[in-house]
Amino acid sequence: MAFKDSSSDFQIVDITLIEADPRHARQNIDEGNLKGLANSIQKMGVIHPLLVRPANTNGRYTVVVGERRRQAALLAGEKTVPVIVRACAPDETLEVQVFENIGLGVRSALEPRDMANAIQAIAERFESPEEAAQHFGRAPTWLAQATAAANLSEKVTALLDAGKISSTGAAVQLEKLSKKDEAKADVLIDQIEQLPEGEKVSRKIVDNALSEVSAGRKKKESVVSDASSGEPAIEQVTSSAASAASIPPWEDLPEPDQISSARRRVSQDKVRLVAELLGLDDGDEEEVLIRLIDEFLAQKNS
Repeated sequence: MAFKDSSSDFQIVDITLIEADPRHARQNIDEGNLKGLANSIQKMGVIHPLLVRPANTNGRYTVVVGERRRQAALLAGEKTVPVIVRACAPDETLEVQVFENIGLGVRSALEPRDMANAIQAIAERFESPEEAAQHFGRAPTWLAQATAAANLSEKVTALLDAGKISSTGAAVQLEKLSKKDEAKADVLIDQIEQLPEGEKVSRKIVDNALSEVSAGRKKKESVVSDASSGEPAIEQVTSSAASAASIPPWEDLPEPDQISSARRRVSQDKVRLVAELLGLDDGDEEEVLIRLIDEFLAQKNS
C-alpha cells in the first residue's frame, strides 16, 4: 500500500522504542539548534508528533520524519513522545522525508510582527527581560530584537498596515531612525505617505537614511574633538574608526569606508540563506550578525 493511502495511528510511545533510520535524509544536525529545540521541549513537550513506521522487531519503531525532534527529546530527558504510526515502504521513506522538508506551508513561519507580538506577550509574564530571555533559552539582546516589531509607533504601524513599507524589517529600521533623528524620520515618513497607491519604500532607502544619520553623528563628534584638541584630522579619522569598532552593531551602522574587505566578500546569497534559516524576513547583514551573535552566546551559556 502506498504511503498516501496508509492509515494513521496516534500513540504515546516510550522514546527508547524508537530507532533512528540509518538512511535518513537528515544526516547533519546543528548542535546549537538541537539544544534550542531541547529547551523548547523541556518547556512545552514535543508539539509536533514524530512520524514513525513499525520496525522489523515487534514493538519497536523507526523514524520516518522527526529525527531532529527525537534527538532533542532525548537531550531534554523526555521518557515518552507523541507519534503517528504509518506503514511506509523503505523505498518510499526517503521521498516522504524530502517532501516533508520542502513542502511549502507545512510549517509556515509566523509573520514577523505576529511573532514579535506573541513573544512580547509571553515576556510580559516575567519580572525582567533577563528572566524572559532565559525562558526562551536566549540572550536579552535577542529578546529586544525579537520584540522590536511589537513596539512600532502609530505612524510607522499605519504605514506598514497600508502596505507602503516593504517589510517589517524596514519598519523596525524606520523606528530606529526616528529615535536617532526624529526630524529626518518625519520627513521620510511624510514622503512615504505621499507614495502613489501600490508603491512602497524599500529597506535599502531606510537603511541609507539611518546610515547617513550615524555617519553624520560620527563626523560631528570628530569635528568637535579636532577643534578642541588641535590634533591632525587624519588622526581623528583613525580614532573615530577605532571607537566605532567598539560600538555594538545594533547601535550604529558602520560608515562605508569602515566596512572590512572580508565583509565585502560575503556573498549576499549566503546572507539571504542564513536569514531564511534564522527566520528573518529579509537578508539584512546587520540583523543576521546580531542573531548569530545571540545564538552563539545562548549556546555558550546553555
